[in-house]
Amino acid sequence: GHAGIGKSFLTYEFGKHVIMSGGIFLAGKFDQLQQGKPFSALAAAFNGYCGMLMQSSELQKRREVVASKLRSSLGREVYYLTKIIPTLNDILGSEQSDDTFYDDNCVDAQRRLRYLLCQFVEVLSSSFAAPVTLFLDDLQWADSASIAAVRQLL
Repeated sequence: GHAGIGKSFLTYEFGKHVIMSGGIFLAGKFDQLQQGKPFSALAAAFNGYCGMLMQSSELQKRREVVASKLRSSLGREVYYLTKIIPTLNDILGSEQSDDTFYDDNCVDAQRRLRYLLCQFVEVLSSSFAAPVTLFLDDLQWADSASIAAVRQLL
């Protein structure tokens, strides 16, 4: 549809329903100026969720479950997620900040991040028996790595 007709508003209203029903609603927005930054909207969506977990003391148990499951399923690989989801580092604690196994091969790094992003969603979904709804706005500005990650998530 055309710009300004309420597509995003409608989606956020739907997101409220998802959350009230016990689901997880994640939202990110692609930007024409961020096309050179792979996974920007996905990272923003996941970073927003981690930020929400950090804001409330009522969610401490959920934070602990997410941290524990991510550590057990991804091990040290979870470090790569903290590079694009900075708030995840707050949930995991400082012990994850380790540059000793950094790999700068772009193709392998993007493939690894696609896998880890999918695992992140799997941990969220399975930890709480909750459906995860991911809304990505302005998909026309998505980079190829993000499109590949979305395809892998599906």
